[in-house]
Amino acid sequence: MTSYAFPGSTAPSPAAPYDAVVLAGGAARRLGGADKPGVRVGGRQLLDRVLAACADAHGTVVVADPRPTARPVRWAREDPPGGGPLAALGAGLGGTTAEHVLVLSADLPFLAGATVRALLTALRDTAADGAVLTDAEGHDQPLVAAYRAPALRRELAALTAAHGGLAGLPVRRLTAALDLTRVPDPVASFDCDTWDDIATARARIREHGTVLDEWISAVKDELGLDLDVDTGVLLDLARDAAHGVARPAAPLTTFLVGYAAARAGGGPEAVAEAARKAAALALRWEEEGASDDTPDRTPDQGPAAG
Repeated sequence: MTSYAFPGSTAPSPAAPYDAVVLAGGAARRLGGADKPGVRVGGRQLLDRVLAACADAHGTVVVADPRPTARPVRWAREDPPGGGPLAALGAGLGGTTAEHVLVLSADLPFLAGATVRALLTALRDTAADGAVLTDAEGHDQPLVAAYRAPALRRELAALTAAHGGLAGLPVRRLTAALDLTRVPDPVASFDCDTWDDIATARARIREHGTVLDEWISAVKDELGLDLDVDTGVLLDLARDAAHGVARPAAPLTTFLVGYAAARAGGGPEAVAEAARKAAALALRWEEEGASDDTPDRTPDQGPAAG
C-alpha cells in the first residue's frame, strides 16, 4: 500500500471518463435524524456542494430518495432502504458503466474538483484497486475515494455470496480486500456528522480569504449559471465605476443576476425572478451567520469520531 501526494489545485485532469456514486441516504442519527444532505452550508445544500466537485463525471448516481439538485443526476436506492453504505454502494454501482468510479458521501463541505482529480490521477497512475483520501490523523476515508469498477464489483459480489447480502456490513469488509493507495487531504476529508461540524463549516467559509469565492459559487448555483467569473477584473471595474465599493459582493451579484436574466430571455420578469433567487440566497446566508455559535472544532482536525 502506498501514499500518493499531489500538488494541491494543480492536479491534472483525469485522462479517462469516470462515473460518480454519491451516498446520500443515511439516517444522520448524530444530527437528530435531520436531512443531512439538505443542510445548507454557505447557502448551498451539502449534496449540491459534493455534486459540484464531480461535475465533470460522465454519469452521476445519487443513492437516496429523489430531491431537487443543482445539476441532473440519476437516482438509486438500496434494498432495504437504510441498509448501510455497502448496500448503497452496490445499488449505485449498478447504474455506472465507466472503468473508474468515484465514491463520495454527501456531507463533504470542502470537497473540490482538485481533490477529485487528484484521486482519479492517483488511481490512473498506479496499479491499485482504489485511491482513498486520508484525514488529518492519517485515517482512511473510503467514502471519499476513486476505485476501479471491476474490483468493486468483484468484492461486493464475494461479500454478497458470503453473507447473503450487503445490508448492515461495515465498509472495512470491502476495503480490507482491496489494494489501496492514499491521497492525504485534511481539509477536503472534513465531514459533517454533528451540528458542531456544520457550525465549523459555516464559519470556515466566511473566513476573509475564501468568503467571496464561496459567495460567487453559491450565487452561480442558485441561478443555474455555468460561468467562470474573473472576480478580480469585475471588482476592479466596480471599484472604478462606483468610486471604491465597500460591499464587493453587491456588484458581482448584480452582474450574475443580469447574466441569468439574459439567458432566460431578458425582460422584467426574468430580472425579477433572478433577483428573487439571489435575495433569498442572501437571506439564508445572513441567517446562518446570525444563528451559529463559534465552534470548537477546526477542519484540519479531521472528522469527529462516529
